[in-house]
Amino acid sequence: MDKLMDNPWFIKIMALLLAVLLYSVVPNSGGKTNEINVPGENTSVTLEEIPVKAYYDTENLVVSGLPDVVEVTIEGPMPHVQSAKALKNFEVFVDLTNAKIGTQKVEFEVSGLSEKLKATIKPASVSVSIQEKVTTEFKVEAEFDNDLIKEGYSAGQPTVKPNKVKITGAKDVIDRITYVKAVLEGRNLLDSTVTKGAHVQVLDKELNKLDVIVEPETVEVTIPVKSNNKTVPINIIEKGTLPAGVTIESIVLDVKEAVISGDDVILKDTNNVRVEVDVSKISENTTLTLPVIISNGITKVTPETVEATVVVKSEEEKTVSGLPINIKGLSEQYEVVINDPANRLVNLLVWGSGNAITGLGPNDFNIYVDLTGLTDGVHNVTIQVNGPPNVTWKPDKSSANITIMRDNA
Repeated sequence: MDKLMDNPWFIKIMALLLAVLLYSVVPNSGGKTNEINVPGENTSVTLEEIPVKAYYDTENLVVSGLPDVVEVTIEGPMPHVQSAKALKNFEVFVDLTNAKIGTQKVEFEVSGLSEKLKATIKPASVSVSIQEKVTTEFKVEAEFDNDLIKEGYSAGQPTVKPNKVKITGAKDVIDRITYVKAVLEGRNLLDSTVTKGAHVQVLDKELNKLDVIVEPETVEVTIPVKSNNKTVPINIIEKGTLPAGVTIESIVLDVKEAVISGDDVILKDTNNVRVEVDVSKISENTTLTLPVIISNGITKVTPETVEATVVVKSEEEKTVSGLPINIKGLSEQYEVVINDPANRLVNLLVWGSGNAITGLGPNDFNIYVDLTGLTDGVHNVTIQVNGPPNVTWKPDKSSANITIMRDNA
């Protein structure tokens, strides 16, 4: 075998035999393919909110009534349907290049979709309005919520910059414009002048927002805000009648001025506020908490209450006796008799500071009854007293019984 293996002819013959053997075991297909064509499965898918494009003269025309999106159902072989669903490489459009001004019905079309696919659009058609595009300039009015102004402050006339905007839209829509407003929004209370950007809103008379193009879309709104405060004195008003024997030496407030808020006109005419002290309930030194009283139109006062310190004078008491009753207002044809008091004299109990009542006597008082308008007969009339202003008094009789008669002389 070693000799055979070393013989080159032996090797060549073995190689030839192996080649023939390999050729014989390979099957002969006769040039035919093994591929088998199996028909693909059809399917469908519905795609929502597919954008709609419109082709028309955008420089001179305005189209309204066209929806922004539609629903498209695609049917066909599964691979193509899945590809269209994933890529959405098709377009839904309406061709209005030759459309005339007015209202008309148009159908949606699809482009960019494989020929093997069928598209169904919902809705299939729509009624649109084609109108002439108009651009008009309008003045902008500022609008803001007055509740945003902090209490004690007021807003002046707002300003808008720029105060005019250009509005473009269909002619019939432009004709419906009633309000062009720059609405200032925010939540923070304002206590100083503020400048902010505000979106321009275009509304009809029923405050419906109109579909137009605004240039510029935002403007600057400045609202001047100022303080509506004024400082005024607090006046003390005494109400009621002091009890007998009581004299007030002083009433002092712990706060003598108040800050008031309100409308400018009201503030201009308001020079003070007040507290009221009911002196009929005071018999000794006391401190009272009193509300500060404001006039109509004032919205706020600070402080709302104050403390009033009332100091009562120490008084002395004195009786002034034997004061004659004088007659006043009696007609000349009458004469009068005082039945009670029979001696026509009254006594006065007088209160006041020591200095005020020292030296007081009958000559310091005038005791009288006023008979004006009375005729003959018996009457009870009030005894009246005039005296010094810095003392108080009380007669021992409050009325006199008299008889009026005609003078027979």
